[in-house]
Amino acid sequence: MHIVLDDTAMAAAGQGNVLASRLIHRAHAQAGWYLYAPACALVEADRARPGTAEHLAALPGVTVLELDLPAALAVARHGTWAAAHCQYAAQPTPDRPDGAVIVTTAPDRWLGEPVRVLDLSP
Repeated sequence: MHIVLDDTAMAAAGQGNVLASRLIHRAHAQAGWYLYAPACALVEADRARPGTAEHLAALPGVTVLELDLPAALAVARHGTWAAAHCQYAAQPTPDRPDGAVIVTTAPDRWLGEPVRVLDLSP
């Protein structure tokens, strides 16, 4: 299972969201579960809730995805860097042929986008 945290899910994890905490634990403890934090979304999450970036980056089950050239080109075509980097990260790759699920507390943000979404909102 491949999961991309958007900035809202990252901030929710920092505020003690139970579902986000369970995903983080599962990615750390169970083989085959992968949790990704796109760098642009990590920045936005830290702006919303200072300290979030350092906390998530220190967790062993979370992989921070850098803004490499292909990601930067994808981000340049969208309105917000955080959402664009998450959407790019969720696309199928040779390592993730089915892509990844985006975890969010703002599912309406993803309406009409070609991504699968898991809603963490209460």
